[in-house]
Amino acid sequence: MTLLDTDAVNRLRDSLERIDYRTDAILEVIGEVGQRGLGRNTTVAAQTSLGSRDDPLAATVRLWLLRSPVPVTQLSALPLDDLVTAGIVAVEDDWARAAIDIRPYDSPDDGATGWVVSDLAPGLDKVVTATRPDYVLGVSPASTSLAQMTSRRPVGSALDLGCGCGVQSLHLARHAGRVVATDINPRALAMAELSLALSGVETTDGSAVALREGSLYDPVDQRFDLIVSNPPYVMSPPRSDAERLVYREAGFAGDGLVEAVLRGAPGRLNPGGTAQILANWAQIGDQPWQDRLTDWVAGAGCDLWAVEREHLDVHEYIETWLTDAGLDGSAQWRPRYQEWLDYFGELGISGVSMGWLTLTAAGRDTPDLSFEEWPWAIQQPVGEAVGARAEGVEDSLLGDEDLLAGHWQVREDVVAESTGRPGAADPEHIVYRQRSGLRRAMEVDTLLGGVLGACDGEMALGTIVSAVARILAVDPSAAAAQTLGPVRTALREGILERS
Repeated sequence: MTLLDTDAVNRLRDSLERIDYRTDAILEVIGEVGQRGLGRNTTVAAQTSLGSRDDPLAATVRLWLLRSPVPVTQLSALPLDDLVTAGIVAVEDDWARAAIDIRPYDSPDDGATGWVVSDLAPGLDKVVTATRPDYVLGVSPASTSLAQMTSRRPVGSALDLGCGCGVQSLHLARHAGRVVATDINPRALAMAELSLALSGVETTDGSAVALREGSLYDPVDQRFDLIVSNPPYVMSPPRSDAERLVYREAGFAGDGLVEAVLRGAPGRLNPGGTAQILANWAQIGDQPWQDRLTDWVAGAGCDLWAVEREHLDVHEYIETWLTDAGLDGSAQWRPRYQEWLDYFGELGISGVSMGWLTLTAAGRDTPDLSFEEWPWAIQQPVGEAVGARAEGVEDSLLGDEDLLAGHWQVREDVVAESTGRPGAADPEHIVYRQRSGLRRAMEVDTLLGGVLGACDGEMALGTIVSAVARILAVDPSAAAAQTLGPVRTALREGILERS
């Protein structure tokens, strides 16, 4: 399924560039207030800002962003015949309406830029519309979160598992030598193909991104340096294929899809490779969610770093996704709610975790398993911190002698903060705090503060510990024993790094 051939893609791209259908130009014509309104899924503020403006950019904004009927005569800058033939725009009585969404995409984080093609977002201006089962979601908070948490270090190969409209592949094509993008939904692949082609990324086998249809890892038989996935993880009651929303529901029981993604990743990773997954996973009864994930990676030989960003009770979770399906205020709300409650009761689901799963093929005999609950604010994009963490974990697992012989330095984004009573000779608290990434903080005592403060990469850790111990009149062996544990934590959490 191809929406536009190569010539038509080129004509459309040239048109969009000529009228400057780009994020900055659109923001200029609809204003900050209009942009915020669109973020709330309402067009009134943007319509007010546009006023009676009559030019190709304003007409194109009305067509796709505001979804207003636009006179055909105002769209002469676009290759309208191509768009109508492809079903992207519908024309009736000399008025054009958008049937498929096209909007600019510009990431300030890594420079990814272009246009993203998807189905029209439901619920615009509070108008309830039916969502087709093979609906293709556009840029969403979830896809943005995954893009921001993905490490952008150069890799030879990457897999975009469940690519949807192609947002992650657009980013991956900038730092991966070869990208494979898969999806079970043919419409999603068609829209991803157009998204990438409009953005100047080739999408055939042997080119920047190869698109393949199929479920999970079935379409691929090779290994990758990086796997990213925002899978359809919503734990909804069973539905027929005609009713199930493919973009968010995979037809697995409970969180079975996320389990399958996590279990299948080790067999598709190169040594040292990483899988980064944005997902939901269930808490069953009173079993700690950490134990559940531990079972999923048992015997895989991979490190796992699981970060729970939010935990919802079953009612919060159900209400979130019933609203997402456009059922808020409808007669179906209460019966569907009960259906979900009964389903969760059958599975024993008592709560749902929402967060990040990072799996690394570190090649250790005893994998490093780390679980965190981190609901606090972070500095986006967090991908650099996620990418650097594997090295910090590797260093933190060194033996005592190697750790003391190492040359470490405080990361550039870390500052030392002191607090205390005004006029006091010494501070009551000294905290080393990250200004980026997860914004972690580590409180230090006099000994540890002296050691970390001297870690500039010049001297070995053992030399620093001995020097600080002499100044504080502390036994060097005792100082080393007291310091090594916190130093390992500082390496793991990104306070320290190898010089």
